[in-house]
Order: sequence, then structure tokens, then C-alpha cells
Amino acid sequence: MISTLLKFIILILLLLLLPASGTAVQSPLKIELVVEGWEEEVRANVQQVLSPPAALLEGPPDELLLDLFRQEIPKKVRQALEPFGYYHSRVETSVEGERDQSVLRVKIDLGPTVQVTAVRINIQGPGAEEEKLREAQLQFPLKVGEVLRQDRYEEGKRGLQDAAWELGFLQADFIVHEIRLSLNNNTAELQLTLETGPRYYFGEVSFVPPLTYPESFLHRYLAFRTGRPFSPQRLARTQINFNNADRFSEVTIEADKQEARDFRVPVRIHLTPSKPKRFRFGVGYETDNGFGMLARYHDLNFNHWGHEIEAEARISERLQGLALQYLLPGTQNLDNRTIFNLGYKREITDTYDTQSFFSTGEYVRRIGRGRLLSGYLQYLQEDFSVAGQDGIATLLIPGARFWQRRYDDPVRPTRGYRYTVEVRGSAPFLGSDGSFLQFISQGDAKAPLGDGFSLLLRAQAGVTLQNEPLQSLPPSLRFFAGGDNNLRGYPYQSLGPKNPAGKVVGGKNLLTGTLELEKAFSPVWGLAVFYDAGNAFDDFSQVQWKHDGGLGVRIYTPVGPVRVDLARQLGETDNQYRLSLSIGFAL
Repeated sequence: MISTLLKFIILILLLLLLPASGTAVQSPLKIELVVEGWEEEVRANVQQVLSPPAALLEGPPDELLLDLFRQEIPKKVRQALEPFGYYHSRVETSVEGERDQSVLRVKIDLGPTVQVTAVRINIQGPGAEEEKLREAQLQFPLKVGEVLRQDRYEEGKRGLQDAAWELGFLQADFIVHEIRLSLNNNTAELQLTLETGPRYYFGEVSFVPPLTYPESFLHRYLAFRTGRPFSPQRLARTQINFNNADRFSEVTIEADKQEARDFRVPVRIHLTPSKPKRFRFGVGYETDNGFGMLARYHDLNFNHWGHEIEAEARISERLQGLALQYLLPGTQNLDNRTIFNLGYKREITDTYDTQSFFSTGEYVRRIGRGRLLSGYLQYLQEDFSVAGQDGIATLLIPGARFWQRRYDDPVRPTRGYRYTVEVRGSAPFLGSDGSFLQFISQGDAKAPLGDGFSLLLRAQAGVTLQNEPLQSLPPSLRFFAGGDNNLRGYPYQSLGPKNPAGKVVGGKNLLTGTLELEKAFSPVWGLAVFYDAGNAFDDFSQVQWKHDGGLGVRIYTPVGPVRVDLARQLGETDNQYRLSLSIGFAL
């Protein structure tokens, strides 16, 4: 009984493994194309129509079935070639080889192409004089003297119709669309007439109840206004705005021209809110701050006004803090907002020990695509100790900040740039203990080099104008270098001008830069080689430049890359190594 069962199992395994052998999957029929001088997309279209019936691939081909298949080939090939301008192709077929290993040879003579000799495009109706329609007319992809291509002809028609729809002419259609062929002369004349029809407009916008956000708040996500010409793109942009808000689990927008009255299309929006109250707790490690814990509470719809409130507590080896933020969204633009911050921060490094209380009010306004401008006023009280010097500073600091970001992906960008420029300062007439004026800038850029390689450039700069000694400024307003975001070969905030005792006290100015080459070996991981340079200093004529270089591993995750770098100091008497760990694509 056992012997019979074993034989049965072995037989089943042999039957399962048999198709994996090279001889079992080899088709008894092979198709070979013989042709010269054609484009790859033409070849692909022909190969697609030459897929033989399954019965011809499963065993020695039946002669009758093979003969029927051969008879259909010339017609199929000609139909596949005509969209590319080949209307005079000649096709010959032959079968060679043994019956169990047949080769079907298809020889194709493409013949001459049909040339476009005239392109006549007429636009009539209320939108006939629209500039964007005229631009689409001029950009029609088929020109006189080019080969007649059906795909480009259809592409041009779609471009004209889409341009009309985008301007609100939702009934725009072609009342004439002709290709007049002369196969004797191998010529084609194109004749198109687009009737725009009436223009439609956005009508009343209604949000389907129940609503958990005020309607005035929801209107900020609309990419259109009632009374403006109807635009499918602006409707799609509105859908994206709601989806990206992270406030709604489901968004449905309905706009049917059949419901239009006086050519005004009503818009109905169905919103399913996601949970507004969120709590996050995490434990992690950074080389700059050591092991730490983070607890964060975020309410996206405080008091059902659409306002946001966020509270955060952070405890790590070198950094502890409490922060509370209240955000009032703007009504005119998604990026406009007013922010109030209140917090406490304690930071202990090898260079300084500081604790501070701060409160800030800031107004942010969008001034262009990806460009934001803000003005703020900060109250800062900081108790500090730097290189044995103790101090207390109370400052009222007005400032302005401009930043721009253009990256193709917020989590794992492949190309783009971003930068921030900031000016801040204070003076005794504001009630501050001292006076200063600072200019700060930082940015980075990334560009693909091909074959998985990419180049990253990063820079930081700061300048302080001050008549008083630097000692009057607290550490949070001085410049230091070293750490994960500039010179990775040196400990966090360990570089800068020193006092006579040789201890770092920070500088008035800062200049650092990074050059990094990254190679992605898969969607999961990659390697990097980098070089960092710069320092903090008081006098531009007496900069003590610091350098480091090293290798790194990149692990790509949904929240950004995990960067593990091994950096070595360069040019020091005793060049030290330092391991740097950071998460995310950050300045």
C-alpha cells in the first residue's frame, strides 16, 4: 500500500515538473518576421495581430488550421500597418521546417507611405475666437509633408476638444472630421470643423449633509468659483484638494451638465470625514539627540471650526520640550494660515546648556506656485550657559520668511529643489535686552543622473549684524556647525569660534555645503558617497574650514529614507570617524 502511494506521489510530481523543462514549453510553431526599415512601435503593432491560435501552440500544428491562419495574415498585417501610413504593404508567408518544429516566415514589404498634403481646421461657434483654442489648432500634431498617422490625428482631435471643454464649451464636437485619401497619389487631406456650442459655467455649490466642518471652511478647497467658466480640470483639482486635506476618508463630486439651468452646472459634494482627533507615540534614536520618546496629540477640527490644535511632548537625552500650536486656516487659499505657538525647550549639548520659553504668532500667505511668505513676531526668554558663561536673554523678535519647494515627490523625490530665506532681528526699543539683525538661508537640490544615480546638493548660510558682543545673544541665536544636517563627521553643534580657553562659544556667521552622490540598487535600498565642508565663524577673513567625507546606506521607506552614514574627518591631526543616523528627506 505504501509502495503504491509513493509511486502515485512520484508520478504526480513528475507531471507537475514536466512543463518546467525546456522541451515541454517550447512551442512547435515559431513565427519569424522578415522586414527592414520600420519603427519599433510599428513592429509591436504587427506582432500583436500575429498571435497564433492556442491550438497551433499546443502540439504539432494541424495543417488545415495553419493554412487558415496563413490566409488571414496578409489582411491582419495590412490593417496593423495602415494606422502608421502604410497603405501599400505586400505580405508573403511560407512554412519551413519539420511538422513538429515549424517556422512560419512572414515577409513584409512596407511600400511607400501616405503623405499629408493639406490640414484644414475650422473652429466655429461662440468660442471660435478663444486664444487657447487657436493655440490648440496651431499645435495640431500632423503637419503638411508628414506621414499620415492615425494616432496623431486622433491625438490632435482630442487636444482640440479638450481645450474647448476646459474653456466651458461642454458640447464642443466635430461636425466634420474627414481624411480624404488618394491611394493612387499616396496623399491625404485632413478636414476638421469643430463646433464649440454654448459656454457653460459653474453653478451653485452644495455640500451634502451631514457636515462636520463649516461650509465657509470647506469652500477654501474649491479650485473654482460660482459664475466662472466650467472647467473639468478645476473640478479634478478640487477633488485632489479634498483628498490631500487628510480630513476626509471619501470624497465624491457630482457635476452633470444635463442638470444645468441657463448653462450653469450645479456642483454637489459628498464628504465622509475621517477621525479628526489623532494621537501618536513613538520611541527612536538620532545621533544628534540620542534615544528619545515623542507623544503628539493633533485635532484637525477643534470645536468644529476647522481649526487645528496640536500638543507635543518630546524627551530625549539632549533635548526635551513641550509645545502647543493653534492654527487658523485661511479662507482664500489652502496655503494661507495664521499660527500661534507656545512652548518650552531644554537642550543640553557638549557645547552649551540652555532652556527657553517662547511664544510666536505667524501669518503665512501664498504668493505663487509653491512659494510662501510669512511674517512673525516671537517672544523669547532664554536661560543659558556657554563655555562657563551664564546669561539670561529676553527678546522680542520680528521676522519674515520666504520659502519655495518644487520636488516631484514629498517622500522620495528624484528631482527638484527647495530653499528658505529668513530675516530676523531685535532692538532695545522693542523691550529686548540687546540688538541684532540676522539673515539666514538654507536649501537643497536633487537631480537624476541616470542608471539609478542621483546628485544631491545642500547648503546653509547665516550672517549676523551686531554692534554688541556676541555673548549677549543666547545659543539659539548663535551659529554652530556639526551634526547630521551639515558636517556629519563632527558631533552636533561642536564647531564654531572658541574662547581663549579653547571652548566653542558659537559664531556670528555660518556657511556649510554638502555634495552627495546616491545610487539606488532597488526600490528598497541604495548607497551614497558624500563630502561636507564649512564652519561657523565671526570673521569672513578668518574662517577655519572643516571637511569630512564618507559612505552611507539608504533604506527607502513610506515615511522617507533611513540614512545611515559613516563619516570621517579630513584635515585634522587625528581624523575621527562618526556614525550618523537620520530619517526622512530633510534640510
